[in-house]
Amino acid sequence: MEEWLQRTSLLLGAEQVARLQSSRILVVGVGGVGAYAAEMLVRAGVSSMTIIDSDEVSPSNINRQLVALHSTVGKIKVEVLAQRLADINPALQLSARAQYLEVDGVEALLQEGYDFVVDAIDTVAPKVALLAACMRQGIAVVSSMGAGARLDPSQIQYADIANTSICGLARAVRSRLRKMGIRGKLPVVFSTEVPRAEAVQEVTGERNKRTTVGTVSYMPAIFGCYLASYVIRKLTQQ
Repeated sequence: MEEWLQRTSLLLGAEQVARLQSSRILVVGVGGVGAYAAEMLVRAGVSSMTIIDSDEVSPSNINRQLVALHSTVGKIKVEVLAQRLADINPALQLSARAQYLEVDGVEALLQEGYDFVVDAIDTVAPKVALLAACMRQGIAVVSSMGAGARLDPSQIQYADIANTSICGLARAVRSRLRKMGIRGKLPVVFSTEVPRAEAVQEVTGERNKRTTVGTVSYMPAIFGCYLASYVIRKLTQQ
């Protein structure tokens, strides 16, 4: 056991850490939520990962995103994160793809074979396409709902998407899945906090995005940690 994994092994056991090391994880979206999820998974021992995101770091990301620094503005998010993850685990087998996940590209992506999918996409169409494909194919998945316009971390929780409330993103995803005839359990991370209306502004000219939402530093990070915790505990049967 490598020295940097000894504390994790002390908690989970060497066999379970080996399970994490042999698992292949897909993380889609590495902005405020997904980058934290990806890092926590790698720090826990996950040694094979694909990360997908089309965006570059912008100044407005600095208040909450792991990859966002003044020195990284203008750089491709997956490339910045890839360097960071490789510095945590130099043996990490990582595929970093700077691409927008198209709806018609989801099936081919999942055919590559993953033990778990982490959905941190913030636009509805590709998010639903990914979740629907995972559910149809029986691929383990956990999904992040809306972290924006909220301040209270104590209201973050896990639920099946059918049992969510308050969250507009969860409602939109649930409705689209139902219209597609997709049934079954879908574990999500969401907040029961009522979002602050004044923190939501309409935008135009952005792909699959009609609003921009105010955020605070810690909420996306906590959502990401919740996602990673779910994956780690499921893979190690904790």
